[in-house]
Amino acid sequence: MTIIIVFNWNICNRFRIFVMQDRPQLMKYPNTFTDDIIETLSIDCVIFGFKDARLNILLVQHAEGISKGRWGLPGGFIRKNESLDEAANRLLRDLTGLKNVFLEQLRTFGDTTRYPKKRVITIAYYALIKEEDYEIAPGFTASDARWFDIDDIPDLIYDHNEILNYSYEHLQHRVKHEPIGFNLLPRKFTLLQLQELYEAVLKTTLDKPNFRRKMLKMNLLVDCKEKQQNVSHRAANLYRFDENVYEKLKKSGFVFEV
Repeated sequence: MTIIIVFNWNICNRFRIFVMQDRPQLMKYPNTFTDDIIETLSIDCVIFGFKDARLNILLVQHAEGISKGRWGLPGGFIRKNESLDEAANRLLRDLTGLKNVFLEQLRTFGDTTRYPKKRVITIAYYALIKEEDYEIAPGFTASDARWFDIDDIPDLIYDHNEILNYSYEHLQHRVKHEPIGFNLLPRKFTLLQLQELYEAVLKTTLDKPNFRRKMLKMNLLVDCKEKQQNVSHRAANLYRFDENVYEKLKKSGFVFEV
């Protein structure tokens, strides 16, 4: 016995349209959200900088609202028509003038009492930058923006001290297991500058010969065949971090450990 099946494509197409209409989540719609803010969702940015052997944090002073006159992390509410990353970059730019900063999402903070009068959940971002590469310019709802030494942080608004402490502990852990500390240094640096960075982040004193021997043994530093210029002391050799070598070594099982 032979069975012949005949397809009616018009019926099939009508059935497909019916299914798509019945399941709107499968169809693509244009973004019709407005630029109104979401009053229950915010962003806070923890920006680490390094200068003169000191680890610093970028803070802003509020010019208005319930926290007027107080210091806090750069942040604010998210708009309905922007992504989380877009909101983080917009707020950082508008409040501090910083642009083109690579921000990494860190963690969500949602304690029910973290914000007065209403429930607000905040998403923390953080970044490591070279201070000399950026010019700070307070704006939007910030009357001031400046760098603070990590050991001289004022009492911050809401739960920002908690967010900062968590971010700092996260940085301390990562800097011991990943070469992210080089993001805080100039492209060409001395071994002393490198050691001062790790001592500032880890809050410890490192043995100079052992630290240098360990760093050079990893083969991640390239001798630039140059020396410091315009220094009052004996000029030191300059090095740079070779990211390509690190990526190759990592694929072969290399573990960065300080």
